[in-house]
Amino acid sequence: MEFKDYYQTLGVDRGASADDIKKAFRRQARKYHPDVSKEPDAEARMKDVNEAFAVLSDPEKRAAYDQLGQGYHAGQNFQPPPNWDAGFEFSGRGFSGAEAADFSDFFSELFGSHMAWGGGRRQGAHFRARGEDHHAKIELDLEDAYRGTLRSISLKSPLMDEHGRVTVAERNLNVRIPKGVHEGQVIRLAGQGSPGTGGGQSGDLYLEVHFKPNPRYRTEGRHVYATLPVAPWEAALGAAVKAPVPDGQVEVRIPDGSQTGRKLRLKGRGIPGSPPGDLYLVLEVVLPPAASPKAREIYQNMAREMAFDPRQGLGV
Repeated sequence: MEFKDYYQTLGVDRGASADDIKKAFRRQARKYHPDVSKEPDAEARMKDVNEAFAVLSDPEKRAAYDQLGQGYHAGQNFQPPPNWDAGFEFSGRGFSGAEAADFSDFFSELFGSHMAWGGGRRQGAHFRARGEDHHAKIELDLEDAYRGTLRSISLKSPLMDEHGRVTVAERNLNVRIPKGVHEGQVIRLAGQGSPGTGGGQSGDLYLEVHFKPNPRYRTEGRHVYATLPVAPWEAALGAAVKAPVPDGQVEVRIPDGSQTGRKLRLKGRGIPGSPPGDLYLVLEVVLPPAASPKAREIYQNMAREMAFDPRQGLGV
């Protein structure tokens, strides 16, 4: 079944007000009414215009049409999802059988089971629809994952006013970020999406967690990795050193004979959780610069006395 773009049929945009829709209908009626039009397809076009106006002039039907037809354009293959109409009920005068016969299969598929045909059993019911879910990203510092935090975020949401115009409303929301969140985790805030229609439930807000770039730390799930610079003598002889970590600092023992790239695992010191992640300190041996005569002398003595060849075993 082809999707029918009622806005295109009337020649208005999706943010058109109720008055704009009425004016557009009158223009199209003057152009295509069979009694006055000389267009060869006037009768068929007039039926399309009547159908579009029947939906867009009714706030309840328009809201349902907008919700179901998001992302579709005229002529695209369209199939309503199964049970899409669960929870939808419409008030209003309905349509007589003769009137409904002038409407398309597309209209019948969307609204046929809900129309109070000539004052039938659903007369006096109301339209209900659950609000849309919203999705957004939130950037946090890694430290926020260790202790939790309260963040204020600004959201922009499309709303329809009493005149049928679509406006953008901005609201601020204080969000409590729980301890232990990790990169890519989605936080669901029930009822913080778009408001429902006709007493329907509000949608939910889903926040996808991302950590701000940090020159010191990187994460893999709940595991945290950090580079720990060490002096050559600390790596060679072993030493106890203090290292900053996201939730404070720790004292770690550098094993003697350590090389750059060696990992020291601190079990359970990664991002909190059940179970918590681990913290890995990756050693980086940093050479002091030969920036003074004394420093150069020390390096020259090392070269003479240690007989050390870092390229031994390369075959050169």
